[in-house]
Amino acid sequence: MYHTKITTVTELSGTHITQIIALMEQIPEYDPVDAVADIRQRLYDKRILLQLLEVEGELAGFNLGYALDEQRFFSWLGGIATDWRGLGLAEQLLAAQEQWLQANGYQSVKIQTRNQYRPVLNLLIRNRYQVVDLAPVADDVSQYRLSLQKSLLTSDSAHPAS
Repeated sequence: MYHTKITTVTELSGTHITQIIALMEQIPEYDPVDAVADIRQRLYDKRILLQLLEVEGELAGFNLGYALDEQRFFSWLGGIATDWRGLGLAEQLLAAQEQWLQANGYQSVKIQTRNQYRPVLNLLIRNRYQVVDLAPVADDVSQYRLSLQKSLLTSDSAHPAS
């Protein structure tokens, strides 16, 4: 078993953005070309949560999101570098994010993904996220955007379904 460490950050620095971009370059689902500007623009004046996952001292994944208000959180970006997939790390990051959000008074978390990202959809559904919206994109069903949400109020919300 690998040694993992999750670092939680609530104030984003230039170094953190550099780390996020470096990870995005290892995650084929992302195009990090305009990511720095997008991150700065989207997160300006918001309460954020960044969790960086290291495996054996090497950055392997991240979650980045922000508060929609005092009770609702939007998990915006995240992923696991290709070399580290298939080890349950995304599940570990998701659980750590939910635990931090619960401990900090959030009642729900929302995430968006696309229909083509089956592993992400399966992970979210397995962890009791529910589809709350579907936005078609052109005529390509694989590109449809799905919004999923999870209540953090129930005592068993952090445990995946059996």
